This record gives sequence, structure tokens and C-alpha cells, in this order.
Amino acid sequence: MSKNKNHLVYQFKISLSEIEPCIWRRIQVPAKYSFWDLHVAIQDAMGWLDYHLHAFRIRPKHKRKFIEIGIPADDWDGDEIIPGWKVPIVDHFTEPGQIAEYEYDFGDGWFHEVLFEAILLKTKGTKYPICLAGERACPPEDCGSVDGYYRVIDILQNPDHDEFEEYVEWLKGHAKNYYPYDPDEFLCDKIRFDNPKQRWKIAFSQNGT
Repeated sequence: MSKNKNHLVYQFKISLSEIEPCIWRRIQVPAKYSFWDLHVAIQDAMGWLDYHLHAFRIRPKHKRKFIEIGIPADDWDGDEIIPGWKVPIVDHFTEPGQIAEYEYDFGDGWFHEVLFEAILLKTKGTKYPICLAGERACPPEDCGSVDGYYRVIDILQNPDHDEFEEYVEWLKGHAKNYYPYDPDEFLCDKIRFDNPKQRWKIAFSQNGT
């Protein structure tokens, strides 16, 4: 297999924890990606809106302590978070079968299992990143974590519920690609991947960084 990263793609399966039936995606991204780039691809494939902070947690080989890669925060009291745009994914994903944790939104606390499945040669004519498969719609943003998600589902299944109309209207701004919201629906051809460099510029210009 070619050692030139420009000819390689990494395949991942992203699975959202604590929800059944499972919400998952299978994606392929360029091997030259950074963790920031992978974050953007996960957001777009899952259907999140990238409103909140995130972190990857990985335990390096032969190490007992996990490292965190994401967006450093000045007021963060925990361990150091390494800027994701400074770390290539090839530095930590070296063998298929490795698993990392990806947390999005430290308030609601959405935890994902990131399974590194394969290193592959690019397919001629294919634009990467790409979503190959998946099941079920992503939870709406800011719905209140797992318990809040199940509450949304219960309300949407009961048109006579006092809050039904309110939630239908609220979902217009909180569910990417899935309006009207159907928790069981997922279509690969609806996925649109942003340019991670452009996303970085937008995110940090808004934050005044």
C-alpha cells in the first residue's frame, strides 16, 4: 500500500452512546486530516450543528493516561486540551481496531465511540470525506442529553400532547437535514461536508480568536 498520505483514506464508524436503537455513521476521510478536520466530518455526518465545544479522548499506546484533543479553553480547570488543528489523525490512529471517545457539548454530554476500521486507497473520482452508511437521525441540538432526547420522541409520537406544536416549531432550528424530524430516518445522500478550514475561520472569527 502507498505510503503517501495523499492517496490514502481512513475509515471510521461513529456510534452515539447510550441510545437504542443505535445512531451511527460510517465515514471515510483523507489520511492527511487533523483532528479538527475529523471533528467537522463527524459533525456533518451525524447531523450536529457544531454549536458547542468538543473533545477527543485517546489513550496513547503503552500509556495509562488519556489525552484530550479539541478546543482549548482559558477557563478550563481540567487537564490540558491539545488544539485539534495541530494534531494529525495519523499520529494517534495507527492500527485498525483502535477506539477513541468523542464528546460533543459538555453540557448535554453526547458521547460517541469512534472506531478506526481501515486504511484504504482512495477511489478515483470520489470526493472525500464521504459518508458510506448509517442509521437513524441525530438527536436535536440542545434537547437535554439522552433523557431530553427520549422526551422529544415521546412528544412527537403524540400529536395530542400539550407541547406537540411547540416542539415541532422548535425543531426547525435544532435538527440539521432532518426537518420535519423523523428519528428513524437517515439518508446518506443528504449529507453535505463543509470545508474544515472554512469552518475553523468562521468558528474562531465569531469567538473573537
